[in-house]
Amino acid sequence: MTTTPAPAAPHPVLRDAPASPAAAVAYFTAHLAFHADVSDVAAALAADGDPGFTLVDVRSTASWDQGHVPGATHLPGALVAEQAEQLLDKSVPVVTYCWGPACNGASRAALALAQLGFQVKEMLGGFEYWAREGFPYETWEGPARVAADPLTAPVGADDCGC
Repeated sequence: MTTTPAPAAPHPVLRDAPASPAAAVAYFTAHLAFHADVSDVAAALAADGDPGFTLVDVRSTASWDQGHVPGATHLPGALVAEQAEQLLDKSVPVVTYCWGPACNGASRAALALAQLGFQVKEMLGGFEYWAREGFPYETWEGPARVAADPLTAPVGADDCGC
């Protein structure tokens, strides 16, 4: 008697089938509408002229003092509802950031801003990746910068080529 072997279980990567191309287009289009990456934000801020958005740091004052992106507006997340309309222009898109990818403060602030009628995106990676990618930042003591982490940013190149 011969037996047919049981079908192999799918590899964990494909345990859940990939989305259809149409669903993937919809998802990634939406993803890009909600997020900006650190390198793109840095390039926009470094270019001559208006970047077309306001960058908002939603962390506490102590965190802001520890380090923040030059030119960012400080609006702690807990104060968005009461202060956003006085500090920000609704005709200008807002990009929020918090500490890093393990913090959802930027998402919470983005939600609160959207509920107030602002167009908003979140900067992926937050301040952590801003610093890790070697971009300059400001502290309560003045300007600062650390060398780019070779695991997060290209070494010896202007961008990652993506």
